[in-house]
Amino acid sequence: MNNTTMFSEQNLNAIKSIMSVTDFKKDSNIYWEGDPSDKLYYLIKGRVKLYKSAYDGKDLVLHYFTPNDLFGELACFGFEEYSFTAHAVTNCTIGVVAERDLEALLLPNSSLSFEFMKWIGLMSKYTQIKLRDLLFYGKNGALASTLLRMAHGYGKKEADGIHYSINLTNSDLAQLIGSTRETVNRMLQAWKNDGAINYYHGSIVIKDVDYIKAICHCEDKCPMNICRL
Repeated sequence: MNNTTMFSEQNLNAIKSIMSVTDFKKDSNIYWEGDPSDKLYYLIKGRVKLYKSAYDGKDLVLHYFTPNDLFGELACFGFEEYSFTAHAVTNCTIGVVAERDLEALLLPNSSLSFEFMKWIGLMSKYTQIKLRDLLFYGKNGALASTLLRMAHGYGKKEADGIHYSINLTNSDLAQLIGSTRETVNRMLQAWKNDGAINYYHGSIVIKDVDYIKAICHCEDKCPMNICRL
């Protein structure tokens, strides 16, 4: 589920009307952490990841965005600089919304302003829940919750378990939990030995979803628009 469901069709179309559409090549950065935060971005086609770099060069991926997602930060929302780097995972087509144009749209439109408040709260909730899993339940819990989020957004139930339509390497999974590929390898191997997961053509298959839920203490209470990468 995309992160713009709180916007009415009329207001979303109003946002689209002030966009300038731009293409970004695969593996290019849309913006860097520390750049002036003067634009929002609406993903039309492709996939984008949002990550933060540590002093030792390690990256922590906070979000993956898919078509119809909105991302970015603005000074008028209290952000002087972008807190993260946005990276094009695939070739992307993106609508760019300038801060000055959005401000002009928001000032006379109270319903759109209220919907933007909801969107900001949702984005904050994404980050809080991911950090909660990592801080409370460690690397195992963070990896387990990541697999569940992948299942909700990219999973398909087959006779032998839940298969993913997205292909993330163990290095990609490591970036999502702030760990190393070797640590992810060990955890996945242990879960495979316990019969909770398996592999099909190199991709993870969840065979025992209750086992995975128990690791991250999943309560099945998160809305679908929160339980996502």
